[in-house]
Amino acid sequence: MNATIRIAVGSLVVGCAVLGLKTLAWWMTGSVALLSDALESTVNLATAMAALVAIRVAAQPADANHPFGHHKAEFFSAVLEGVMIIVAAGFILREAWQGFQAPVVLDAPIDGLLMNAVATGVNAVWAFVLIRQGRALRSPALVADGRHLWTDVFTSVGVALGVLLAIVTGWWLLDPLMAGLVALNILWSGSKVVRESLSGLMDEAVPGQTLERIREVISAEANGAVEAHDLRTRHAGRAIFVEFHLVVPGSMTVFDAHEICDRVEAAIGRVVPGARVTIHVEPEHKSKHTGIVVLG
Repeated sequence: MNATIRIAVGSLVVGCAVLGLKTLAWWMTGSVALLSDALESTVNLATAMAALVAIRVAAQPADANHPFGHHKAEFFSAVLEGVMIIVAAGFILREAWQGFQAPVVLDAPIDGLLMNAVATGVNAVWAFVLIRQGRALRSPALVADGRHLWTDVFTSVGVALGVLLAIVTGWWLLDPLMAGLVALNILWSGSKVVRESLSGLMDEAVPGQTLERIREVISAEANGAVEAHDLRTRHAGRAIFVEFHLVVPGSMTVFDAHEICDRVEAAIGRVVPGARVTIHVEPEHKSKHTGIVVLG
């Protein structure tokens, strides 16, 4: 079991624990705002399961039907997570509307808030782990899950403040009102996750800073070549693909051209770990004089 899958399994365990705590907090108080928080945790659990399945699929090696690997499976998981967040927001809005029409006095609100605070603390720690490890392992599914949990943390804090205000002021309408605000915040979060995941499915290029670093590496390491042009990049889950044309003198041997390609590929791999590099070698009459100038 690799590190990414272990973390995904950990998300399932944490999701079950947090859902149990938040459900208990709602049961103790009858707060529609705390119910909205618990409903969002059901989405966390469901999407953690989807992320685990997607990560297991993405970890499979390339085969005859998928020669470039299965990396994009993680983006499908992230899109699914965004859609489920939006669905959860719809359920919360419904509960908030019902609570607004018939506000109720909360039972044991302090005990329920303390229980919810414990769940929020667990979520905060795990969200930090997911985002940090997801970036290190280049896993969009883990990063999306971590960002969702951070949203859950912030909304849980907002819910707690709203319930406290309701207790202090006696304005019990604040409880369903806070639930409605939570739902709107969740809608925004879900739409953001979907947008970012779709960019990966559309073969979006690497960030500008990474692209510039790749250009610098090619320029510095392709000694003996004339130029490089038509540089293209795309990312698919943990995999980053780099393609470009390398122009060499027409008199250069295949062996020497291959040595240059190996050197450049290794250098790019040090800058972008795990990069899949494809280099098309061309004779010097194919120069475009608009690409990457080779130093030395």
